[in-house]
Amino acid sequence: MVDIVADLSTLCFESGLADDEKKLLYLRARSAGLTFCGCAHAAFVCELIDSLRKPVAPGEDYDLRVGILGMGHLGKQLCLALLEKTKIKPSHIKISTRRPELAVGNLRQVECFFDNRRLAAWADVLFLCCLPSQIPKVCVDLRSYLAKHCLVYSFTSAIPVTRLAKLLGHDYILKPKYDVVSCDTVDVWLSCSHVASAIADPLLIEASCPLTMKGGISLGLNWVCAVLYILLNICTSASLGSSEALLLIKSMFKEKCGDTVQLNAHSFINSSYASSLLSDEPFPWISLMDAQIRETPLLRFLSSSKSVQQLCYCFVFGLFKKK
Repeated sequence: MVDIVADLSTLCFESGLADDEKKLLYLRARSAGLTFCGCAHAAFVCELIDSLRKPVAPGEDYDLRVGILGMGHLGKQLCLALLEKTKIKPSHIKISTRRPELAVGNLRQVECFFDNRRLAAWADVLFLCCLPSQIPKVCVDLRSYLAKHCLVYSFTSAIPVTRLAKLLGHDYILKPKYDVVSCDTVDVWLSCSHVASAIADPLLIEASCPLTMKGGISLGLNWVCAVLYILLNICTSASLGSSEALLLIKSMFKEKCGDTVQLNAHSFINSSYASSLLSDEPFPWISLMDAQIRETPLLRFLSSSKSVQQLCYCFVFGLFKKK
């Protein structure tokens, strides 16, 4: 479709702004970038978890069940990214929102309702896409309904992960913490108004790679560590031995990263525990809270690893390239 007003400067958004207001135009690109990165990273985590659960429990119905709490701009974009860029079926995605009747287009493939407790009791991964002011009420709804191993993925930046854990009475929480700086390439994000289609853009793929600042937005190593520990915990909950767990996790990255990711037991846990861990003995359950707020063996390993940038690139888009 042709944009008939593309060359009419007086009809552009910027034309009605005062000089002082124009100085804040970079915030539009930053907002678009945060939405893109948030949805892309979250969708990849779901794809990664879903891919690991199937070999861990072959023959069982272990398709990942994803719940989205909130259907504002972020919730809608996340749902579309999941539908179009992962193998998760529409029947395995549900949304709880105060206005379920507003679901349009592809969102109609997904069951929408207003029942936060029902969503919490059903989901394996629950995304919080609500406003900070809504969090206390939402946590009251969710408390006591979350399964122990339900991953809560919070986009509510104003609420620290430790505070959220207390409000929910639940500590299996992943909360991305984005660092944002001013840079000359921030305008790259203005082309990603629709996340699901923008994920195919190589420039945006490169700009959103964790640990880089090519688009002015970066995720820290703690998030990468937490996601790897989630994969390890999935193997632990299935009572897989440490050797088998490591083999499965490494095989997930080998196709896209080659043999550059050299993970072993010492990469994940302290040396004394790793040295005494038997090959058929499961890894201990790892606290996601510790992975995000403390220095872990995995954080030290990745900080010194020359392959960490390649690992992160594969993390976000390795599986998406097959779509």
